[in-house]
Order: sequence, then structure tokens, then C-alpha cells
Amino acid sequence: MSVSLNANGNLEDGESHLAQSDEGMVASANPLATGAGLRILKAGGNAVDAAVTVAATLNVVEPFMSGVGGIGVSLIYWAKDDQVRALDFSGNAPSGAATQLFTVERKSLGSIAMLVPGNLAGWWEMHQCYGSKEWEVLFKDAIEFAQEGFQLTRFGEEMIQNSAPRLSNFPSSEILLDHLGAPPCLGETLRMPLLADSLRKIAEKGVDTFYRGELADSIVSGLSELGGILTKDDLAHYSPSWKEPITVEYRGDTIYAPPPNSTAFQILQTLKLLEQFDLSELNFRGSDFFHIFIEAVKLAVSDRIQYAGDPEINPVPLNVLLSEEYALSQKRRIDFGKASNSPGDRFLQHRPAKSLLPGEFDGGMTTHFAVADRHGNVVNVTQTLGGAFGSSLAPKDTGIFMNNMCHWFDLEEGSPNIIGPGKKVDFCCSPTQIFKKGKFFASVGTPGSWGIMQTTPQIIVNLLDRGMDIQNAIEAPRLKSTIGRKVETESRFSADTINGLKSLGHKITDIGSFSRAVGGAQGITRDEVSGRFNGGADPRRDGYAEGL
Repeated sequence: MSVSLNANGNLEDGESHLAQSDEGMVASANPLATGAGLRILKAGGNAVDAAVTVAATLNVVEPFMSGVGGIGVSLIYWAKDDQVRALDFSGNAPSGAATQLFTVERKSLGSIAMLVPGNLAGWWEMHQCYGSKEWEVLFKDAIEFAQEGFQLTRFGEEMIQNSAPRLSNFPSSEILLDHLGAPPCLGETLRMPLLADSLRKIAEKGVDTFYRGELADSIVSGLSELGGILTKDDLAHYSPSWKEPITVEYRGDTIYAPPPNSTAFQILQTLKLLEQFDLSELNFRGSDFFHIFIEAVKLAVSDRIQYAGDPEINPVPLNVLLSEEYALSQKRRIDFGKASNSPGDRFLQHRPAKSLLPGEFDGGMTTHFAVADRHGNVVNVTQTLGGAFGSSLAPKDTGIFMNNMCHWFDLEEGSPNIIGPGKKVDFCCSPTQIFKKGKFFASVGTPGSWGIMQTTPQIIVNLLDRGMDIQNAIEAPRLKSTIGRKVETESRFSADTINGLKSLGHKITDIGSFSRAVGGAQGITRDEVSGRFNGGADPRRDGYAEGL
């Protein structure tokens, strides 16, 4: 499969468009991965087969975002069973992850920054339950791209250049940097033969080689030489888990999302709060809606900080947080005349002055893709290495970059998300599915760390309240509340919107017309009448959607 670069350094096939098909659809963060998934669908594979192929190929063509060294979560709608299931493969802290071992830097970079990788176990579990093609076939394109190479896009060049200082701390930097420590440039052919060898072993021998066999030995010994704490038992005892999705009704439609330890409940909380307003009476050209949205996000994030963590240790009170009664009580806290102070994205013993507290009641780097097949099955997956290239090291000669998801743990006592042996982390991956009158309508998801929980509801509002198609819903300008009254906005918002927000006390930072800071979404919708799939992909990255 050959794809060339245009004059801007983007993949020629990566121009944004609304893809349409009656037979199936793939929307991912890279045209090469989308093409690999389509090849499986054309060969008779189903949505799960194609999803595994897309995931494996993204490991190669987007190596800074995800891969077998990372973690993730999926939602699967299986049409024959008329059922949505969530598969959690978010890993957990190693058994030796004592709090005193970590500093802010050590939980973000290097040999102890990783959780037990769950992605490969997740792909295998999906395939064992639903796959129809042979496992080995699903890795063909990934292995070929790793061995023979592919052209580096502008986005890929920027990601590797920005990561070079972190990568250069470890011997595995030679995978991507030359003997002088220089990164590859736009248009160069990037080859990763060590990763090709590892993927070939996984294709031929299955997941056991990674969790119990030859690759497990290399990973553990390689990390140990650098001071790592991941053990063979940590790998051998890991398994993903099927979970019941969480849901809310939003203006008559049903939104599905994965349960904690995913923080997708923040998305659902935001939507329930927005549901308390008649959006048809609000002016999207001015600041009305966007002020309410920002204030709703601040309330929802305050609750997420208070409750999110390992649900086995600190259960999240979802029955209250997602209820109509709670949403109505939170609505009363929104001041239509001025901006409030956001507590930021993570737990702090000492929050910014006058920042919002949780409501009262009784009692880096990520990728997202979606696949639909001719049978009506839909799979959407959000997976990550954490930061760019995760921990920034690939142990031994595996070519596999390991995640740095320990960064998303807290070190402060009192946090429900404090790091500890074997714990699940409050993680941001939050794919969603929307059903109208009991039938699949849309799959929406994005990367963007904690910003995922702000980007996703903006896209859902664009679809459901503003009547946009999936491509326009993804391309529409976005904003993100950060801390205090700070808001990052893309420059395509109208002057009326920006000036209105400023007049209410929001402190606006212009982040450019199409900014990666507010995600890189992909999505699929299905027309209620014709049954045709529509696919959308984000021009903020190398996103590409295509149908059969």
C-alpha cells in the first residue's frame, strides 16, 4: 500500500471529507491504518478483525501514540446480540509500585513509569470472542510497514522532533534518532525492524510470547537493567475485563461509555447538565452556549477529581452523579453572568483560590479509531501510550515503546487516585456510542488526555443538537477549559463568541485554527433511514475515514 505526501507534508489521502458506504467504514488517525482495516473488511473480515488490524498498524505508523506497550478500552456493539459491551484493557500498576519510589519525573519518564501493558491482551480478547479471520493475517500490514518503511508526515516529524530530548535518555533512542541524535525529517522513510520482529512473533505465537514467553523475558530483563520494577508475574497475571457500559439519556437518545476506571462519566455528567438547558434558545454564534458549556465542564471535572480512581478501592457514586436530580442541582450553581474558577485537571490538596468544589449530595498522547462492518457491528477503541512515546524507552531489542501511564496517578495523600501496587489508574480513554430509538446512530471518540472529556461532548452536541454530519461535527472549532478561568479556543470561533466570553471573565488563549491541543477525533454515524455509514476524521492530525 503506497500513500505519498502532499506539499504540506500531510498524507495525500488524509484530506478531510465525509466518507460514505453501505458496506462498512474505518475511521482512524492515519490513512495507512485505515487502509489496512479496509483490506480486512474487503477480505470478508468483520469489525473486530479490522479493529485489531488498525490497532496493530497504528503501533507502527503512529508509534508515538499507541501500541502493544500501551493500554486502552473499547466499546463493541454486536448487532446479532443487539448488545453494547465495554472491554477494559487499561492495565494496572506493577506489584512493586510503592508510592515512595516515585517522584513527578519518575512516574512520567523511564523504567518505572509504566503500567502493565493491556492493549495486546485487549486485542486478543476481542478477537477470541468475535473475530473471524486468522490472528496472523491481522498483522500483515503492520509488519510490512515496520520492515519496509513508510513516509514520515509533518505530524510524525513534529512528534519525533519534540520527543527527541526524552528519547535520547535511553539506548532505544537509536530506533528513531541517528548516531548524532538527530530525528528523521518530513518525507523520510521510517523503518523499525526490531518492532517488525516483535510483531511477527506476536502474529505467529499469539499473546503468550508477550505476557509469558520470549518477549516477556526481554521486556522484564531490559527494564530491570534500567532500574525497572515490572516483573514476569505482573505480565503473566494480567487479563482484560468485560464490563457493563454506563449510560445516560440525553434528549431522548442513549449515550454509552465505559465505566470507571475510565473517566468517561465526566462526559456523561456534562451532557446531563447541558440537557437541563433548552439549547434551541441559545445563540451558538455568540457566547451563550459556550459559557454554559465551560461552566458545566468545570462542575463535572470537579466531581471527577473528587471520585475517580481504582473503582475496586474507591467506588464512584454514579447513581447520583448521572442522575436527573443531581444535574438539576448542579444547573443552579451556574452563574449566567460570570465565569467561575476551575480546579484544574487533577487532585490538589490546595486548590486554586475560590475554585469550584464537588457538588453536594447525600451519602499526551492517545489515539482513537472506529470500525463498522456490513453486518452492522461497530467497534470503537481509544488506546494510548500516555505521553508521546510513553516512558520514552523500548526495552532490550523489542522495539516496543512502553507506556508512562503512572503519570496519571497522583502522589498526594488524600487523592482517590494515589499510586499503589496493582492499582488501576484514573485514565482518560473514553470512547462513546449513541443510540436513537434503540438503534446504533454514532460512534465518537478522541485522544487528548483530560481534554477528551471536553472534546467528546462538544462533538456530540454538534451531532445531536446542531444537526451536523460527523465530519463537520469533528471539524467545528473547539475550546477547552484548563484551570481557574483560563480557556483555550481555536481561532475559528466568531468575534462575538470570543468577546462575549471575555466579557464574562473567561481568560482566552488563542491556540490557532486547528489545534492538536483539543484532540484528534474520529467517528462513524449510521443514517436512520438508509442504513448508510458516514465516516469522519480529524484534520488536526493525520485522520482519515473511508468506506468499502
